[in-house]
Amino acid sequence: MSKATDYLQHVYTVIEQRDPHQAEFLEAVHDFFQTMTPVFEQHPEYIDANILERLTEPERVIQFRVPWLDDAGHARVNRGFRVQFNSAIGPYKGGLRLHPSVNLSIVKFLGFEQIFKNALTGLPIGGGKGGSDFDPKGKSDNEIMRFCQSFMTELSKYIGLDTDVPAGDIGVGGREIGYLYGQYKRLRGADRGVLTGKGLSYGGSLARPEATGYGLAYYTDEMLKANDLSFKGQRVAISGAGNVAIYAIQKVTELGGKVITCSDSNGYVIDENGIDFETVKQIKEVERGRIKDYADRVASATYHEGSVWTAQLAYDIALPCATQNEIDGAKAKTLIANGTKAVAEGANMPSNPEAIAAYQAAGVLYGPAKAANAGGVAVSALEMSQNSMRLSWSFEEVDNHLKTIMQTIFAQSVAAADEYQVSGDYLSGANIAGFTKVADAMMAQGLV
Repeated sequence: MSKATDYLQHVYTVIEQRDPHQAEFLEAVHDFFQTMTPVFEQHPEYIDANILERLTEPERVIQFRVPWLDDAGHARVNRGFRVQFNSAIGPYKGGLRLHPSVNLSIVKFLGFEQIFKNALTGLPIGGGKGGSDFDPKGKSDNEIMRFCQSFMTELSKYIGLDTDVPAGDIGVGGREIGYLYGQYKRLRGADRGVLTGKGLSYGGSLARPEATGYGLAYYTDEMLKANDLSFKGQRVAISGAGNVAIYAIQKVTELGGKVITCSDSNGYVIDENGIDFETVKQIKEVERGRIKDYADRVASATYHEGSVWTAQLAYDIALPCATQNEIDGAKAKTLIANGTKAVAEGANMPSNPEAIAAYQAAGVLYGPAKAANAGGVAVSALEMSQNSMRLSWSFEEVDNHLKTIMQTIFAQSVAAADEYQVSGDYLSGANIAGFTKVADAMMAQGLV
């Protein structure tokens, strides 16, 4: 066994002993370590500096109580979290998630991935993540406002323009960001750069709602082109019906693909004529309805309960845009049997390890989340730049920056894979490219 392999196993054992019940975090670390052996074989100085043990322990973990009043006047309590994982290349940057599943393990899992995703953008942002087990579904606007105000009252003590800049994630859209920013401003003054995903009237960026979905399409387009393929004439399956899925539908259609599915937590629709972007946007963004409503309005569509990834349906490209671990090994085999040639991830780690192994064994092109869905955080960083300069760029200017960033991310992943003799493995390439940037910054800054 090599020194590199010994070191990786040792660090994983230390983490497992420290946090044995954090299954999601352990999964993220384990999967990442699986791709790191070539790096540590070539760079023993990383072992000597114990970079991995330092990198996998967050710089700071904040957990707090969030009391709020519901519309009946009853006191309710949720848990709030912010994990400030790594600031070697810039202030912590990462979303806030509001969902009943949120716990410390999930926030660490997401925050660890965010470190490398942010590094891949080439922008000066570190990795962080946060959120609460509060469920915004079924809550009134006033209940959501009271929750957000209470959450920000505590979180505001730990964030700032040059310290930590949160954004949105699942359950946190423009409405929630507005309430959070309003409370921050009340408490600490109008520092526009402290949150991203803001409304255009108070410091937001054009193209931010579209960024993750557009970026996913741009990345996937590069991956397809590198393998003599394209979106043109291809059938595309998409899961989810939030921002990422909606704008991926729009951009994939513009690039010549036919998107035939989208979904929510109850079920999915199939539209053989191609999912209509405007109808989905109206239902999900304006009416806050369910995806079943699409089938009620579009004659060519059918609605089905369950996961879209269990459907026996022919498609060429799969873009999972819903949530983590939505595709397991069995579902991956269904995708492959359905004729999938490429999978690129719009959600955060939607494919579990068995699914990824199945893609790779079948020769399916695989674009990992930390690379393929980095468009959202990239445009968030561009929003920070605009706030700092007191400027507002045009939609086209932001979109051009985004496209260039996504093309560069793919190119960096290819170059890193080639350098470490794992050519064609875009997962390893993305992990290595992101890691080496952060590791070199940590080495330069000493033992901090």
